[in-house]
Amino acid sequence: MQWILWLYLINTIIMLIIAVREVRRPAKALNWLVICLVLPIIGFVFYISTVDPKRIHKERLSFSSDNFCELHSFSPSASRIAYALQKLSVSGLHSAKIQVLINGIETYKHIFESLKNAQKTIDLEYYIYRDDQIGKMITELLIERAEAGVQVRFIRDGWGSRKFPRSEIKRMMNVGIECRTIFPLRFPWITSNWNYRDHCKIITIDKKEAFTGGINIGYEYTGLKPDVGFWRDTHVQISGEASADLQRIFDVHWNIAEVEKSKMRDTETEGTKNKISSSKSLEWTTEMSTEFHIKEIDTESPTKNQQEVYVHTLEGNPGIPTPVIREAYFICITQAVKTIDITTPYFIPDEDIIMAIKTAALRGVRVRLIVPHRVDQMVVGTASRTYYGELLEAGVNIFLYEKGMLHAKQMVIDGEIVEIGAANYDMRSFRLNYETCQYYYSKDVAKKLTVQFERDLSESKKLTIEDVKQRSFSKRIVEQSARLLSPLL
Repeated sequence: MQWILWLYLINTIIMLIIAVREVRRPAKALNWLVICLVLPIIGFVFYISTVDPKRIHKERLSFSSDNFCELHSFSPSASRIAYALQKLSVSGLHSAKIQVLINGIETYKHIFESLKNAQKTIDLEYYIYRDDQIGKMITELLIERAEAGVQVRFIRDGWGSRKFPRSEIKRMMNVGIECRTIFPLRFPWITSNWNYRDHCKIITIDKKEAFTGGINIGYEYTGLKPDVGFWRDTHVQISGEASADLQRIFDVHWNIAEVEKSKMRDTETEGTKNKISSSKSLEWTTEMSTEFHIKEIDTESPTKNQQEVYVHTLEGNPGIPTPVIREAYFICITQAVKTIDITTPYFIPDEDIIMAIKTAALRGVRVRLIVPHRVDQMVVGTASRTYYGELLEAGVNIFLYEKGMLHAKQMVIDGEIVEIGAANYDMRSFRLNYETCQYYYSKDVAKKLTVQFERDLSESKKLTIEDVKQRSFSKRIVEQSARLLSPLL
């Protein structure tokens, strides 16, 4: 029985170490202490592997305040938010032309056209890159452009894109495409960075055009995959000087990513594949357009739907102590004076964000939150429900999206500021992932996203406090238990 005493003493010391290290974040410390109580020693191993990343970029991109200009046509609250976000942004406030793209089909339509027209460079960085109908077509386009002399660089996340075939990587490399992986699932990365992810979705083209938002590369994002159904998402096409910030983020991530190994030895076989890649790409383009009912893009007037905006670009970085994405959300919520409309698929915020949302509603700001009724991650959805009761009591309006899968990540503040990105309202996006998001200052863009928000509301069910109170005791226990895992979700 002596070993039990030693186990108790060692685990007690471990818990004291965690308490001291996390003294600035009591809620997180409490969660880990409970995990260590349930899983002695093993819990501490999980803790160390999630809070002590190796080979990770630990510096935030620097910013310059020289290019900040007053937003004279905006309200004082918008100016305060812009001034505060200036200190968190990649390189300050920039002007740009953007087009908001709603859902996957529209987004892929524009991405395909832009990739075809690339002349010098293409840089792609994705959390999920599948080898399905969409992924195959984009891969063929990348090979086609590389054969035409365009410099192509490709980054994938080791976990999110773990099923992407090694053979496709080698095909890309054999035509000169440079391929790298962030946090690959192999030693030593898997031992020190298993809980960290590159959650970004970035494409930059010729260093003057970019795409970013919530849509990965996969057939399910079209909303046509039978076992998934309708998919609601938001993406953005950007041109102008603001696209340079996304290029800077990509370049930093490129430098920390692991280089893929050498090319295939069977060059003859690969050469045959490469010879047919261009014609195959064009054939698939026709087939995909027919299947998705895509109309041809009006190439004569590519900017007719673009809108002039000011932009702040932010990067979330797990290697630094400042949770940039979380602070930006907190700033916008606390400085809003009229309205806050939030759409997010994963809602597991920390106590500070919850308090900010509640106090905004209590001081008279109309706060509306759309979350999915059907979730693709059961534990996350279960934990999310533990927050709804206190938010409803504070006056927050919560809606459950019922049309299909909700994956859009967007926020509209006071009808003037729009946030669109890859980040969710959870601790993973705040502290564990590489993330990007952009804040657009434009009443026209805010109006467009508000119209879309109202459309999403029409496909949603309003949640009431009675709905929350009617949950059974067993469901509440399960939900509270799931919430204990919030540091890992």
